[in-house]
Amino acid sequence: MANRKQKEIRGTREWAVAEINCCSGCPHGCRYCYARSAAFVSGQIESAEDWLECVVDEKINREYPCFSGQVMFPTAHDIVEENLEVSLDVIGQLLKSGNRVLVVSKPSLICFEKICDTFSQMQNNILFRFTITARNQEILSFWEPGAPSYDERKKALKMAFNRGFTTSVSIEPMLDAGDVVDLVADVQNFVNHSIWVGKMNKIDQRVICDSEQAQKEVDRIVQEQSDERIMSLYLQLHKNQLIRWKESIKEVVGLPMASQVGLDQ
Repeated sequence: MANRKQKEIRGTREWAVAEINCCSGCPHGCRYCYARSAAFVSGQIESAEDWLECVVDEKINREYPCFSGQVMFPTAHDIVEENLEVSLDVIGQLLKSGNRVLVVSKPSLICFEKICDTFSQMQNNILFRFTITARNQEILSFWEPGAPSYDERKKALKMAFNRGFTTSVSIEPMLDAGDVVDLVADVQNFVNHSIWVGKMNKIDQRVICDSEQAQKEVDRIVQEQSDERIMSLYLQLHKNQLIRWKESIKEVVGLPMASQVGLDQ
């Protein structure tokens, strides 16, 4: 029998062997959100506005196994004040089972001060990856209207770093590609693990172009992540030992794709 072609390792599978969530919906309202798009296609929600409500999964109070590699929490929503307590429970349950937990967020300073306080004795099993997609607040307000500002995300990153946690940044999707080099320079002193850089994926499927401004923003993003500009960005950053490239950029610059799920490298 012919061997089946191995499934490509893309998206969150580059980072983790398992994905855990405790809610559906997210108040950040990110225009490129894959989870909102999937929920709409599946009929779970009727409009993008429905996704802004954070609904806690009633089944989250269960025990988790010890997975074979790094576990990512959350993947389809964020950690916000509305779900902070249940998020603390989930992280605690995962750690109790012996897991290494990758906590990914557009971080609220209030939420992550509480998370750092709660798990200060378990730092070796936690990796924070803070999504910081741009520094320009006008751009952030359009694409991520309900998410924390750049300044707040940077303060949360600095706080976690100063408290001794392992820290990482995800610049995926790049919302201001022309500023990525300076963004990296601005945050790298508070990063001790990695800085991931990636393109906005499946724009035609996920982004709702409901206005002239939206179309202009989409056109700008598409232009800024052309192959030529991606190659230029790669040449500027590839010697930085903190930089990791998501599969969307690896394909452009000719780097090998991840060979194993959850390697996070």
